[in-house]
Amino acid sequence: MPKYNVRKKFGKRLRVLRKSAQLSQEDLGFKANIHRTYIGAVERGEQNVSLDNIYRLAKALKVELKELFIF
Repeated sequence: MPKYNVRKKFGKRLRVLRKSAQLSQEDLGFKANIHRTYIGAVERGEQNVSLDNIYRLAKALKVELKELFIF
């Protein structure tokens, strides 16, 4: 499986969780201390997100880390 498929799946999952939390990319970025354009790039599967940022995103979304990996 090409690596970009994992990025796209992660990004789609992030988008689902963000929308179910009723947050804009900007709101999520603010809560996670991550720039909104980076959030968009992650959601589109363009960015290889770090473990540190995955942790920040999970905390900002108030979900366990594993919730981000349910594809």
